[in-house]
Amino acid sequence: MRKHHLVPMLTAVAAAVALFGASAQAASQSVPASAAEAGTLWFVELNGNAVADGNTLASVRTEKSALRTAIKGAKLRVTERRSFDKLFNGFVVSVAAADRAKLAALPGVKAIYPVLNVPAPDPVKTAPDLAAAINMTGAAVAQQQLGLSGAGVKVGIIDTGIDIDHPAFGGSGSNGTTPFPTARVVTGYDFVGDAYDSSGSGAALTPVPDDVPDDCAGHGTHVSGIVGGNGGGVLGVAPKVSFGAYRVFGCTGTTSSDIILEALERAYEDGMQVINMSLGAARQWPEYPTAKASDKLVAKGVVVVASAGNNGPGGSSPDALFATGAPGAADKAISVASYDNAQLSFTVAGTPYGYNTATGAPVAPTSGSLQITKNGTTSTVDDACAALPAGSLTGKAVLIRRGTCSFYIKASNAQNAGAAAIVLYNNAAGALAPTVAGTPAVTVPVVAITQEQGAKLDALIAAGTTTLNWSGSYVSYPYGTGGLISGFSSFGLDAELGFKPNVGAPGGAILSSYPLELGGTATLSGTSMAAPHVAGGVALILESNPKLKPGQVAERIYNTADPKNWSGNASLGLLDFAFRQGSGMLDIIGVIQNTATVSPSQLALGESAAGSSLKTLTVSNRSGAPVTYAISHVASVAAGPNTTSGSSYNISGVYDAPATVAFSQTTLTVPARRTAKFTATITANASLPERSLYGGYVVLTPTNGTAPLRVPYAGFKGDYQSTVVLTPTANGFPWLATLAGGSYTNQPSGATYTMADGNIPYFLVHYDHLSRKVLLEAFDADTGKSWNRVSMEEYVTRSSTPTGFFAYTWDGTTFRGKGENPKAWKTVPNGRYVVKMSVLKALGDESVASDWETWTSPVITIARP
Repeated sequence: MRKHHLVPMLTAVAAAVALFGASAQAASQSVPASAAEAGTLWFVELNGNAVADGNTLASVRTEKSALRTAIKGAKLRVTERRSFDKLFNGFVVSVAAADRAKLAALPGVKAIYPVLNVPAPDPVKTAPDLAAAINMTGAAVAQQQLGLSGAGVKVGIIDTGIDIDHPAFGGSGSNGTTPFPTARVVTGYDFVGDAYDSSGSGAALTPVPDDVPDDCAGHGTHVSGIVGGNGGGVLGVAPKVSFGAYRVFGCTGTTSSDIILEALERAYEDGMQVINMSLGAARQWPEYPTAKASDKLVAKGVVVVASAGNNGPGGSSPDALFATGAPGAADKAISVASYDNAQLSFTVAGTPYGYNTATGAPVAPTSGSLQITKNGTTSTVDDACAALPAGSLTGKAVLIRRGTCSFYIKASNAQNAGAAAIVLYNNAAGALAPTVAGTPAVTVPVVAITQEQGAKLDALIAAGTTTLNWSGSYVSYPYGTGGLISGFSSFGLDAELGFKPNVGAPGGAILSSYPLELGGTATLSGTSMAAPHVAGGVALILESNPKLKPGQVAERIYNTADPKNWSGNASLGLLDFAFRQGSGMLDIIGVIQNTATVSPSQLALGESAAGSSLKTLTVSNRSGAPVTYAISHVASVAAGPNTTSGSSYNISGVYDAPATVAFSQTTLTVPARRTAKFTATITANASLPERSLYGGYVVLTPTNGTAPLRVPYAGFKGDYQSTVVLTPTANGFPWLATLAGGSYTNQPSGATYTMADGNIPYFLVHYDHLSRKVLLEAFDADTGKSWNRVSMEEYVTRSSTPTGFFAYTWDGTTFRGKGENPKAWKTVPNGRYVVKMSVLKALGDESVASDWETWTSPVITIARP
């Protein structure tokens, strides 16, 4: 059995230490208040069901009226922003920080959740096209050989809108001349207007809705073109679907999760059969409102598809394990990972080299030749970081290794030396997607290849003069990274160890439609581009079999997908992380031709501290003949636990440490139109480091020669509650703090507060993992008498960076528990107090002391005048 450590991605770090008691930091230590991660807008969920869950609209509105009365009676500083009835029973409100805990304690309130700013999708512009991508999923075969087009299927796009003038959607091709709705974009709504930006200020914070969901940002038009564009040089996955366009972003900036929830309700009312959301907020629980609303949509017959996120180590905001965001974290939503598209290539000595075009550089030509030389070697750490001799590279392509300085500096130095093209190669395993944007601009083509490709080129150049030939041909692995997981694609699992992401599709370098005023087409990269491949694929599947329910669609997609090799070193033949690629690459033809399914279609094993995981799997044969399967297992690589480097989370290692899988039998015969069962006992590898994630695939290979069925699995090695949440960071959090002059100042020796004019205690805390519950309680510092709760929050996310923090406050009021009458709330008298913070870990048991972490503040002296 393979047990060796494959790649030490980072040096091991010391175990984080939970803080108990005051920090020893200097009293003058401060951090800017603007750096805190909490906002002022909150979802308020009420106890009763939403209308979609069977409640009546009258009952829901009566419950809301009662809460409004309670808020008024408690004299809370709360401003209602939105009200939801159908998919979520509750409000979105703006609430003063000091009143947030009181709001959560009111009768009728089930839970509160922060309204998150969802970043405007910022995909990388690169160079291949959509035609290559739709071949990778089987969409081209479905169109050309099966005659499928998605006709009659309604797909809702919750995004930046759709350019309704674009020929890809039957528009006139002239800006502002196509009346809405159109024959293709049959419904929709603009919830925000052009100027809206939830991270902005002033007028930008006020949505200005409009009946026409036109697109001035580009992302939604691009996504829609992948789903079903048909014209203007674009042919999407399902070119005859009908669109609902729900615009939730302005021309620039972010949106907020309550607007996304509003769009979900509207799409539901408009009868969408499929909803695509190429957006999300990272590191969220399946209980987050947009995720729960998505689950309710699935229960009502809508297939919900969402991007998994671009928080992989190669993304713009690198993160590690458990980066799954909402709405993709929803239990029943299809969360989509990204694979690189087939790549344009050049050839040297007859071998093709697939490449990514660097952002900020011109696109490489598809014909012509250059002499290629090199500047350093495969061990040079600072290749081309210093100025190169003038004219030394005139008219040549030059090979340059990544490292030490920016890609822009390397490219500028080579261009200044006369280079006609630049080939960058990685200094570590995996794909490279660089940017050379800067001033003055780089004006020669810059392309990027892998470490392995770079080493081969280096050897060829060292052996003699070589010629680089530009080509218009597309290639995939082993001549490039096409068909391998994109470096930006996020890792799962979710906070409750649920299986995420679920499936993958091409998302790296996809050409699609773009607003006419922005050029008409663009090539972008992101899980944003992968999700619409699945949404379009679902439209084809529903066209082929309209009776399928969302759960059946998902099950067949997961059973027939094709897992790919590890992108870090595909030549080893090991499968990529099951908790990063999900079931594998979408196979539309496999789904349509499928005559058998395995249920459950994905296995979330939980934590191995509980022992081996025994799973019963049921095979359903829908064909008219019996089928015999050979049952086997193949592992994926495993990932070591999260660690930190600089401002980013990372995984601590990649491991080839397969789980042991024991089956109740090695063959299974399933009668025609019947079912049969078998069991799998899965045991984590003992040599795998604690708190790692591991995974693999149960494989059922039919003896009749048809395609195999697969069931992916993933689990947590060890005791999940051993993960430390309260880590100090360099600042020594948690803090008791004061706020003045726009900064929080640490008070490790305690502090006195007047509880007036903003002079109240703050508690600053860094969370290294997601928390099930965070409870703050006040105690008399001298006698230990309990003064009950200060606040209580549930389903809390982790800090977005290793140095990030959340800020809590206390206005001197306490309460006994949720649903308490405000008349019973207490304002503590002047005196000396401490506040104890208790954090219940993810999947923790409230009755088990070790599942909690605690911290007690320094003494808080309340001295009201």
